[in-house]
Amino acid sequence: MTLEQTLPLCIAGTWRLGGGARYATCYPATGEPVAWLNAASLDDVEAAVQGAHQAFLHSGWAQRKPHERATVLYRIAGLIRERAEELAQLQRQDNGKPINETRALVASAAGTFQFFAAACETLEETITPSRGDFVSMSVYEPMGVVAAITPWNSPIASEAQKVAPALAAGNAVVIKPAEITPLLALQLARICDDAGLPKGLISVLPGKGSLLGDALTRHPLVKRVSFTGGTSTGKHIAHIAADKMMPVSLELGGKSPTIVLDDADLDHAVAGVLYGIFSSSGEACIAGSRLFVARALYEPFMARLTAAAAQLRLGDPADERTQMGPLISAAHRESVERYVALGLAEGGRLRLGGQRPSGGLFDQGFFYPPTILEGLGNQQQVCQEEIFGPVLVAMPFDDEATLIEQANDSLYALAAGIWSRDYKRAWALGRKLQAGTVWINTYKQFSISTPFGGWRDSGLGREKGRLGILQYMEQKSLYWGMNEQPLAWAGVEAGQ
Repeated sequence: MTLEQTLPLCIAGTWRLGGGARYATCYPATGEPVAWLNAASLDDVEAAVQGAHQAFLHSGWAQRKPHERATVLYRIAGLIRERAEELAQLQRQDNGKPINETRALVASAAGTFQFFAAACETLEETITPSRGDFVSMSVYEPMGVVAAITPWNSPIASEAQKVAPALAAGNAVVIKPAEITPLLALQLARICDDAGLPKGLISVLPGKGSLLGDALTRHPLVKRVSFTGGTSTGKHIAHIAADKMMPVSLELGGKSPTIVLDDADLDHAVAGVLYGIFSSSGEACIAGSRLFVARALYEPFMARLTAAAAQLRLGDPADERTQMGPLISAAHRESVERYVALGLAEGGRLRLGGQRPSGGLFDQGFFYPPTILEGLGNQQQVCQEEIFGPVLVAMPFDDEATLIEQANDSLYALAAGIWSRDYKRAWALGRKLQAGTVWINTYKQFSISTPFGGWRDSGLGREKGRLGILQYMEQKSLYWGMNEQPLAWAGVEAGQ
């Protein structure tokens, strides 16, 4: 890949230039172009969906035995592993994450394809308990064309979590990656080609979500949309889906509380809180951005937390020692800065950070340091709205009843964290927190085998898990009549 060439898109089994405007993807650490490509056009959307529909009908993919589809998915997993370093370096350039983090995301993508390959070939259909003179069965069949709309903060891992189960189920998939991070989705399509996936089952349409994502969602041949991104966009998709009577999976925003009880192991709690909010530079939907600390522990804990946060290594994503890279863009950094200014205007005070770093690479890229605000109440705007950056708001609490009320006082309900040596106490608290995922004495750990999703404005549906493949299938019931006599209602007797 050279800067002189314009990258082709994968549209209905053909690699060609997109029909939209030419634009560059840029490395957030320097602001310099990484690659040029033409965005997809509305005509490309139509071609991709029609091609996917034809591939679904005529490629034979949906009719292959589950273990035969699984064989291709295992190949995809293997090719991702073979090309892991190349993919990790490309993702580092695509969205500025530190190289060790992008390696982990690539490994996650390979594991996701492997998991759903196994889920595909071991998925069982059911003979249900008989309630009459018949044998009844429950079976699952693919939907057709599925749209996967993915975010910029975790390319390839997000694509894999949608594409792998959709393909395993027998569907065709049109991927709409984030406009500013399309490169890994295009590489995944190459890998699918090389693994022997039938042509047309995968398309990749980079460009503006407001144009392409909207067109995909509205298209009558698209039978399901799986979206990860902002809550307002997710609600827009849900409205369209309601009019189409189309199922959706929506993984949206978060404002996750992380709680340090007075009996917490401080070493574990400090490390976990830091990882929960400052890894990925806070650009994570599950970031533990609201910190509640038992009042008796607040000052000593915050002193340790602040000292540790100040030592985090912010810098070049290519350096294996780097823990935090740049934010995704200049515009996003400005948004984070506005939230910090708002927090100060609301009466907060800075315990750490809050100023752009300067000098060397910091003057070129979109860097922002670990930032801790305190002196605010949970009702303040910076405690209620998702910042999506390395900004932690810390608050003391006096009793667990008030803590639970405040932790649950949010439009979002995606994740939460608890730090306590008392597992019975943590269990009881975890059951009272309103969130799709609760971590106890750890944070931001994931397993493809465990369902993930949120409540309320954090989304609808679940991804991952052995049964995640069923999100991309329609359930059908079959009845086999076993009665010796004709149905009595008709008044027909046997032999007449």
